[in-house]
Amino acid sequence: MTEFTGVKQPEFDTMASKHTEAARRLEELAQALHSELQSAGLDTSPAARLRQLAGRVTTQAEDLRRRQKLVHELQRQKVTFGRSTPTGSFLEMPDSLEAAQGLLDGTLAGRTALKAANGDDKAWAELEKYAWRTGDPEFVKAFLGALDTRGVTRLPGSLAVQLRDAADRGDSKRVAQLSSQGKKALQMLSTALAKGTDPKNPAHVGADFLKALVKQGRAEHKAGDTKYSGYQAQALIWRAHDGKPPFSKEFMEVVGRDVIVYEHEDRKDEWAARKDVLGRAFGGHQMPIVDLAGAFGLGTLLRPGTHVSSPGAKGTSSVVDDLFHVAESSREASHALLNHTPAGWKESVLDYLLTTRWDASRYLGDYAPFNDMLVTATTGQDATSKKLAAEITKILADEVRGAFGKADDGNLEIRNREMFDRHASLSYPLARAIAANVDQLSRLLLNHASFGKVAAEDMSYALALATSHDAGFEALVAAQTEHMRAALETVPPVGLDASNAERLGFTKADIKKFDFDEDGRVDKADIKQFLTDRTVAEARLFSHIVEIRRQVLIAQGLNEKKADEALKTMVANAIGLFPVPGARQVGTLATGAFGELVGKGYDKLAGAAYDEMAKQVAQRMSEHGRSLDETHRTLAGNRLVVERLAEQMLATAMLNKGLLDKLDMKDRMFATETPPMIKPFAKMTPQEYSQFLEWVRLTGGSDDLLERFRGTFRQTSEVDDYLGLQIPSSSGGGR
Repeated sequence: MTEFTGVKQPEFDTMASKHTEAARRLEELAQALHSELQSAGLDTSPAARLRQLAGRVTTQAEDLRRRQKLVHELQRQKVTFGRSTPTGSFLEMPDSLEAAQGLLDGTLAGRTALKAANGDDKAWAELEKYAWRTGDPEFVKAFLGALDTRGVTRLPGSLAVQLRDAADRGDSKRVAQLSSQGKKALQMLSTALAKGTDPKNPAHVGADFLKALVKQGRAEHKAGDTKYSGYQAQALIWRAHDGKPPFSKEFMEVVGRDVIVYEHEDRKDEWAARKDVLGRAFGGHQMPIVDLAGAFGLGTLLRPGTHVSSPGAKGTSSVVDDLFHVAESSREASHALLNHTPAGWKESVLDYLLTTRWDASRYLGDYAPFNDMLVTATTGQDATSKKLAAEITKILADEVRGAFGKADDGNLEIRNREMFDRHASLSYPLARAIAANVDQLSRLLLNHASFGKVAAEDMSYALALATSHDAGFEALVAAQTEHMRAALETVPPVGLDASNAERLGFTKADIKKFDFDEDGRVDKADIKQFLTDRTVAEARLFSHIVEIRRQVLIAQGLNEKKADEALKTMVANAIGLFPVPGARQVGTLATGAFGELVGKGYDKLAGAAYDEMAKQVAQRMSEHGRSLDETHRTLAGNRLVVERLAEQMLATAMLNKGLLDKLDMKDRMFATETPPMIKPFAKMTPQEYSQFLEWVRLTGGSDDLLERFRGTFRQTSEVDDYLGLQIPSSSGGGR
């Protein structure tokens, strides 16, 4: 909270004047004293000290003059009000000059905005001059205080009305001017509103402001002869927001949740009527409440270019769509909106949006805000993100289950195309939610556990929708690739025993867990057995994802090779090629192979997200101007690509854990120096890397592991069971 000092203006003016005069006289005295002392051949330091004092008083005088100027301007603009006391009249003056300037500018900007809301065309250009001031908390508080919630609501409403009037008159010049100035004004207002309604922000204007926004949002407003709801106008502010800073969870808890309930109450009877006999006969649509830009047919004239619309959308947004746009900028905000059940409701907001309200989203086709919000809300590793990810998986699995069946040839078919298409736009956010929780896929399939209310069968139907999206399928394979890498990285190094366990970061219990032959030492045979177990488990998960993808493409009548290029790029970018950063131990050969990358800071990526790690690896590889693995160019399909990924990961794990130590590398083109060391992968040619993989297969023993992976990976009976399929053996094709 800003601190204020009470000042009497006449006395304050006198004090500023006297300080200025005192500073001048002290400086003159210092100069005279210095001259006298110097002439007498005496020490001049007293004059120097007097000059320092004069300098301090001069600085104080300058500060007082700036404050005096602001006091006069604040009084002239009637920004602050005096207070009468028995000792005289005082004027409230912020203690800092910055706060005083913010108070002045914010108040003037608020008044200018009100002029614009009242139809003053010149005010829009004047308001634009203050746009840069939204970084000042005092400005924001004064700006919103001068506008108040009614002004906040009226400004976009008046802007939309003026823009429609210009369009109706065919005044293209005024349309362009209002569109440009209006977008900037809305962005300025959205930034101020995001800061002012966030309790954690210094610009916070208090909790009552949010309650007042709700009151204004539900109220009917009028501009000229045009009536509109406050939320229709406020929505234009939300859609103009760039996400910096994000709107707070408190905003979503108060305003956001009320917007959802408000639309439901307003449209409930109308939406119900479209489902009766008469409504169905006339093909009634589930229409949402559109924002003012949509209601006035303004298209995207008041929407920043980066937020125009989804491909194929009508260029019109609903009030709720605009709310989604601001919710997607913050995980806390999206959680506050979705992880909530309004009073008297039997379904959560997330369930309501995916089922009861879904046709309203489909009516406008503007899916981007909702999908972006879902990705934000469900891809975190916190408890709420996981809860919402489980809910969306279960809800959409139930929604699309009836769309699928078994074709005559035993493959998957889409029996109800409308049901499948109805939810196709949700396939990508669903895929991202599952990918962020790929460990739950492992628990479902391998341990017969559950993910919230999601069982393995539910997950299979959800994957049928998720893998129908190319980028969604790639995200799932990428996540499972990282899951396998992490699983293989849990392998201890060869030679682990009681004497070195603590130094290498292991416990005695770990030794017992990995020492399969119980000889007190983890040797190559133990590591090989552990790798085998993990390889089989991870192959089952890959199989589930890739086979469901194949079945969905067959059901859609598409070529299953359409996503090959994405997976081939993953192989080319060396996903799975390098050991997980921060590994507890690197074998002697691995030190030579990875030394260069570790030296360049690759080890600092420990704990980094999959996308960031992949990007870093790809960037390092591109610096050498070549692909490390050209085999991917000739791979025939998704399965072969995934098998190539597995081969890379297994070779990496074996190298990293010391299984390849002391093996003969004489005359191998991928080795260098004496004694032979494996070249850094980044310096290998494609031929050298291919020979390295061959050497690991034949000499290191990875061939057996790869066969176990292939054998498990190509078993599809689990998918057949969960989706109710039975593929005849005559279909062949590497089943």
